[in-house]
Amino acid sequence: MTLTALGLAAPALVRAQGNWPERPLRLIVPWAPGGSTDTVARLFQPKLAAILGQNVVIENRGGASGSIGASEMARAPADGSTWMLAYDNEAPNQTLLRLNYQTLEALVPVSLVATGPLVMTAHKDTPFQNFQEVMEAAKKDPESLNYATSGVGGLAHIATTLLQQQNGFKLTHVPYRGGGPAVTAAIAGEIPLFMTNVVIVSQHMRAGTLRPLGVTTRGETRHVPGTRSFAQQGFGNFEAPTWWAFFGRTGTPQPIVDRMHAALREALNDPAVKSRIEEQGCDIVASTPAEARSFVASEIQRWGQVIKDNNIRVDS
Repeated sequence: MTLTALGLAAPALVRAQGNWPERPLRLIVPWAPGGSTDTVARLFQPKLAAILGQNVVIENRGGASGSIGASEMARAPADGSTWMLAYDNEAPNQTLLRLNYQTLEALVPVSLVATGPLVMTAHKDTPFQNFQEVMEAAKKDPESLNYATSGVGGLAHIATTLLQQQNGFKLTHVPYRGGGPAVTAAIAGEIPLFMTNVVIVSQHMRAGTLRPLGVTTRGETRHVPGTRSFAQQGFGNFEAPTWWAFFGRTGTPQPIVDRMHAALREALNDPAVKSRIEEQGCDIVASTPAEARSFVASEIQRWGQVIKDNNIRVDS
């Protein structure tokens, strides 16, 4: 491109950034409808669209522990037209899967949206009242108990694997294609145990269909009152928070990233939106982009080390 052409292009780019968004935006949710990521996205989507003055269209691209949707995001144009709400799987995926992208190279963190506890639940027809009882039953008859998660290699799977390896018992993992299908099986009693975030099971715990046995916060959490953490039940200092983070495409002009961050932060801190999301079982964070990058980097390192140390594979 000639210097003259560059000179002509620069003002056009500035104008485009100033008018952004000029058309509806894609928000990739790399999970099936009905899961926690889809739920959280749909709770802030209307307010975000109103603030930006454009439709924000949720596009569910589930599969492969969220990596199909994330790969789509990594191929998206860096023009501010496509964004993604990622789940905590994004961190372990970097070590477990052969990906065609690296999260912090291909994607730009905009905000850590929310964090929350994972919870192990049991169907109401099972005899278990806490996770110690599950461990004792599993030690007597290894692999006789099945537990569900939203997919192979997710934080719920890795955290439960770590619990087993550290404490000498064995459960049988039954992965589903996202939280929606998993919770359907859990409430139907098709599988006795379910490790998941609180968002997609909160109403079923309140109804008594699913019984909480333990949470992955250091102590008790307001989102599952009366349920002791794994650490409080004798499982060392075990802690494994779940999280959701908002990403753009690396190379997106900084003024657009800044405007999206401001709009998202406003949407998440809207009292009605915040209340509805936190009622589901998580806590709004609405971090800065720098804080989001630091957090995601630490999660990639932390869980990557656990995966390597414990030889966790996608077929485990």
